[in-house]
Amino acid sequence: MRSVVDERTPASGRRTAPPPRRPGTAGRVRHRGVGERPNLLGGLGALAWLAVVVLPLYALVIATFQRGENYVPEGPLAPPSDPTLGNYATAVDKGLLGFIGNTALVTVGVVALVVVLAATTSFAVVRSRTRLTDTAFRMFLLGLAIPAQAVIIPVYVIIVRLELYDTLAAIVLPTAAFALPVCVLILVGSMRDISEELYEAMALDGAGPVRTFWRLVVPMSRSGLGTVAVYSALQAWNGFLFPLILTQSSDRRVITMGLYEFQGEYRVDVPGLLTAVVLSTVPLFLVYLVARRSLADGLMGVGGK
Repeated sequence: MRSVVDERTPASGRRTAPPPRRPGTAGRVRHRGVGERPNLLGGLGALAWLAVVVLPLYALVIATFQRGENYVPEGPLAPPSDPTLGNYATAVDKGLLGFIGNTALVTVGVVALVVVLAATTSFAVVRSRTRLTDTAFRMFLLGLAIPAQAVIIPVYVIIVRLELYDTLAAIVLPTAAFALPVCVLILVGSMRDISEELYEAMALDGAGPVRTFWRLVVPMSRSGLGTVAVYSALQAWNGFLFPLILTQSSDRRVITMGLYEFQGEYRVDVPGLLTAVVLSTVPLFLVYLVARRSLADGLMGVGGK
């Protein structure tokens, strides 16, 4: 009886190349297993959720091209029979651009304050590791449990005592203060992901805390800083309580207060109001398109190590 080696190897003892496969067998796709079947129920659920999201957006955009007298008779979902761009002109005539300008100023101020204070505070919490910094970090986390509505009267008294009532600074300061707890939590998790070896390398180069912060921590925490900037910008742009309580002049109105211009005593200009809403969301949408990757990366690092 010949051995297996005799059958598979020639007399020289070298292994020969395997025979070529038949055409069409190399790229054959295997059949799906039981656990790999298409999830029809999940697909239907995703389509249903897509409809829930897209339908309000469709109604919002369609309403901006409808005339006020035709909105109720035609319904919110019907395409406009007599489309018009007059709603956009009306929104501009009622001072929408001024409201957006005030909101942009408030947003820039809030983002600048929050990014600077949250970054330096988080760096101190991560690197100091003393009882004082731990206590300060816990105090910031305690701020997550305090809603703005619960302390609006003390905030109002403080703003009046500082003689900041009816100014844009009266909106910037409390908005930044209530955005800080979440932003510090995000940045602490992001900075804790920086390896200890990098800090040691900076120390060996003779870098102090300030140089380490600017040369190492800030570049390595760009995703967290982007998340903090977007989050604080959203809080400032969509804020309603502080502008309502702490301002009263028409030239100090932000976009959330300016929408009242489309509400009369006996009727509401729904197409005009929705047009103002659409125009007010354009800047935020552009910011999201630019910073969406940093926002996702920063939120993934909230938990830290």
